[in-house]
Amino acid sequence: MIGETAKQEISSQDLLVKSEAETAVSMLRAIHDKQVRGEMTADQAKKLGADLLRELRYGTDGYFWADTTEGVNVVLYGRKDVEGRSRLEDKDSNGTFYIKGMIVKAKAGGGYADYLFPKMGRERWSPEFGQLYKV
Repeated sequence: MIGETAKQEISSQDLLVKSEAETAVSMLRAIHDKQVRGEMTADQAKKLGADLLRELRYGTDGYFWADTTEGVNVVLYGRKDVEGRSRLEDKDSNGTFYIKGMIVKAKAGGGYADYLFPKMGRERWSPEFGQLYKV
């Protein structure tokens, strides 16, 4: 019974993450469409998308991040020590190249990813999961 309850909680969290991620992706696509229509430059669109994504939150501690398919971080909740640098060689506390794995999964159509990462404002690595998209 406990196992089933845990599965239901994870499933609810998965659905929340997926729904919130789809909203964020929709926002970024709308900004891209404005750029394509000539309503803003590519640089303006990138800055607006990054600024909005950086501030988006969901639930009690949910946030969004974005990396390019080359592994360069664009947004990570305002961490200036990370934003703008390549994370391809970054490893989690188990030695896994987590960004490389996420990029492969996103290019293959996206989906959920389990990984280790320090929660916002903390240094200890903990289990995380996210919904991956290639936008």
